[in-house]
Amino acid sequence: MAKNKERKGFVKEFKEFIARGNIMDMAVGVIIGSAFTAIVNALCNNILKPLINFILLKILGADSLSNIFTFLHRVDQTDEAGNLVVDKAGNAVADLEKSIYIDWGSFINAVINFILIALVLFLIIKAFNKAREQSDKAKAELEAKKEQEEKAE
Repeated sequence: MAKNKERKGFVKEFKEFIARGNIMDMAVGVIIGSAFTAIVNALCNNILKPLINFILLKILGADSLSNIFTFLHRVDQTDEAGNLVVDKAGNAVADLEKSIYIDWGSFINAVINFILIALVLFLIIKAFNKAREQSDKAKAELEAKKEQEEKAE
């Protein structure tokens, strides 16, 4: 019987915890944050990054970021017969699974992605703050007008 009373007390306490405004606000914030993240990622990955990749393609040439490696230990690819695999230019092709290398292209891509996300968030927050500032200014003007009308009466 004491266990049942303890459970009811726990359930009641949990309901009170969940019903608090700050917990509900936090839950809504997490949900909106994840949806907002999806929007920012879509903007960066589907609109801005392709434009940047196009510009890099024009500046650096084809596959510009995907071929920027510093090999610490290079192993060249061989076919089933043990012959060296070469590209169209006659250069040996590295076996990236067996090689040890620094992938600068992935790092640069991550930096570009970070900068894009930070820029988009900055612009959105700046617009939000400007809208809030204008709203606060309009409220202050209305309150001042209301006070003048009350003084005039």
